[in-house]
Formats: sequence, C-alpha cells, structure tokens
Amino acid sequence: MSASRNPYKDDIDFTTLALQSPDFAKYLKSNGQLDFTDPGAVRQLTTSLLQRDFDLKVDIPDNRLCPPVPNRLNYILWLQDLLDTTGDDYRDSYDPDQKVVGLDIGTGCCSIYPLLGCSMRPQWNFVATDIDKGNIESSQANISANGLDSRITIYKTDPEDKLIPLGTKLKLDRRLDFTMCNPPFYTSRDEMVASAEAKERPPFSACTGAEVEMVTTGGEVAFISRMIEESLQLRDRVRWYTSMCGKLSSISVLVERLIEHGNNNYAVTEFVQGNKTKRWALAWSWTDRRPTVAVARGIPAIPKHLLPFPSEYTFTTTTESIADVAATINAELEALSVQWVWRKDLAMGVGFAMQNVWSRQARRKMRNPEAMTDQAPIEESKAALGFRVQVKKEAIDEKGLKVIIRWIKGTDTVLFESFCGMLKRKIDSKQRSDTAPTRSDE
Repeated sequence: MSASRNPYKDDIDFTTLALQSPDFAKYLKSNGQLDFTDPGAVRQLTTSLLQRDFDLKVDIPDNRLCPPVPNRLNYILWLQDLLDTTGDDYRDSYDPDQKVVGLDIGTGCCSIYPLLGCSMRPQWNFVATDIDKGNIESSQANISANGLDSRITIYKTDPEDKLIPLGTKLKLDRRLDFTMCNPPFYTSRDEMVASAEAKERPPFSACTGAEVEMVTTGGEVAFISRMIEESLQLRDRVRWYTSMCGKLSSISVLVERLIEHGNNNYAVTEFVQGNKTKRWALAWSWTDRRPTVAVARGIPAIPKHLLPFPSEYTFTTTTESIADVAATINAELEALSVQWVWRKDLAMGVGFAMQNVWSRQARRKMRNPEAMTDQAPIEESKAALGFRVQVKKEAIDEKGLKVIIRWIKGTDTVLFESFCGMLKRKIDSKQRSDTAPTRSDE
C-alpha cells in the first residue's frame, strides 16, 4: 500500500482539523486533545474527516456503530491494490478504465465503505446489504445526500439469507469483483463487554454500536466461515472474497480452513493505525490471478507456513549490462513453446505457458517434429502459468542487476518454482561462459 495515498499514515492533527472544521473545533480541548469518551466528539471526528478529505457528507445516528475513517480507509486501499495487481492487463497498477462492482456485506449506518470507494475510484460501483432496517434507512439517506444513488444500491436481507445472495436478492447481470465485510467480532454480549473492560482506552469505544452490529453466533470465525462455504458454490462468480478480522487468531483458523478446501490463492494483511488500532484482513479467490507479495503477505506475525506462496522471485546477476541479460532471457524463452513479448524500453516481458515446456523431457519432445504436431495452441486464458520478467538496476553503487520474476497467473506453485529455477540457471550459465578465460587469456 502506497503511503502517499493515505492521509492518515501519521496521527491526525486535531488542531489543524479544528481550524478547517468549526463543528469539530467545538469538541477539541484546550490542550489539543479529543475526549474519546464523548460519543458526540467521536461522531464529529468521523464526519469532519469525511467532509474534509473526501468531500462526503454523512449523518451518523446516535445509537449505531461509528466507523473510524482511518481504519476503514486502510481496508479500501488494500482492496484497490488487490484488484490492481490481479487485473486483466497484468501490469500491477491502477487501470482507470476498469469497471468494478463490489458487495459490502453489512454496510452499517452510513455505508462508509461504498462512500469511500466511490469517492476515490470513479469506475467503482457497489451493492450493499444489511439486516437492520435502521441502518438501511440511514445509509440510504447518506448515499442520496452525496448524489451516489446511481452507483450504490442497498438491499435489505434477513439473518437466514445467504451472505452473498447472488442470483436471489442481488439483481446483477455480471460477476462481482469483490466482496467486503466488517463482521461482528464477538460471540456474545458478555464477550463484548469483557473485551471493552480489558482495554485501557480504546479509540472510538464511546460510539457503541447496536448489538446486531457487534455480536453474532460463533463470532467472526463462524461468520467468515459461512462466506467460505458460500464461495465454494459461487467460485469465480466473485473475483475476490474478503473480510476484515478483529482478532489475529481468527486469520490462522480461517487460512487453515481455506487450505483444507484446496485454496492456495489467498492474501492476508494487517491494518495498523498509529499505535492504537490494529485490524487484520483475509482475501481468497478461486481464480488464478496472483496478487503481489506486498498485497498478499502483509502479516509478519503469522506462522510462515500459513502465508501464501510468494508470487515473486528475485535474484542478482553479476553482469552490469541490461541488454546482455535481456538477450539471454529472450533467447531462452523464444526457443520454448511459450507466448512471450519483450518490451525493450521497459526491460520487461510477459509470457504464458500451457505446461512445463522447459524440462529436459519437454525439450526433447520439441525436437521431434511428429510430437510437435500434438502441441496445444497457447491460449492466455487457459495458460497454466503466466509470468512477467523484469531486469533493473536498483542503485547506481550496487553491483549487478536484479532479475524479478513475477507470478501473475496460475495455481501450480511447483510449475512457477520450476520456471524460476530454469531461468536463473540459464542466466547464471551464460554469465559463467562469458567470463570464462579463453586460451589466449590462460
């Protein structure tokens, strides 16, 4: 996540905000601090930040959960990166022309996720659900107040309904690009009260939500497990299923559940806001587009075996010539039965393979004309492996070059590892032969 996109990467300057928002200034103490035990002060902080930083006007009911803007923004920014690094163009950057439709499960009293998403990305649209009539009414009012009725649609659901009601309550003629959710954390009201009492002064705690927003049978693990079970039926009708978690322990349990179901394309991250608030998030997909390492492996504290397989492999060359390394890469890949395009101006290429065509057995087969007639045509959409190779100089005073192999498509980790190993061996071998002494040198 790029820090430049997050205005809250440092603590919020309350004094500056008070100068910009007279309504917020009324709650600020003379020492420049905010009384987080005052629900009105916490609600005003959220409304003032949304107004100043996103030009959004919201009204938050007194008896509903007040969403902290920095925490909610972290989730939206991660979602943007998740979609940007698994897009159809394989370029790992924002495509302003990509039309996106997401589902916010349990949108709350002001639909803060859809409002933030639409304010930051003009091609993003949302459908949202909630089981609480009061939340539906207040969210609809906030959506209309910001002129976003054409881009955000809210549906009333019932507790027994599916969490992702595609084909039933959601009237969509296309697949969803993502689902998002901030599920109830607690298994019971007693757990919620005990958790609050154990904290010295949790930020935003004064703005207590209704029990329907905070408590669910089985807590967040049971809730997100329902999403996993539904995703087994929906599969690629949703590109990315995601949810926030309030407990790190939940991530480990849920990742193990995904692995049990045969999923190896998932992402985990943590959202840290200053030194006060920490949340975690999980995403999984039944498609074969691989997000970057920065997006997918964002929890340092999780056991290593639960982190998703790295989608990038980097090694250093001894040669200083990008042209020489590029020539070696081109020569090797053009000799294989792969789809390969090299961009000389970017020192980068993208390729696709239907299977392992670089093993010794595959190379022998390629030399047999009769066997080659049975070779399947290379179809990008059906490729078993998609990869991007880039050669770059990290720093002027650094010796050698970096070769970065990015796994962009596929589900076979062994196939990706095999490709990376092959390409590294070929480059290393070429470098050794170029530096080996000739007879005249000996």
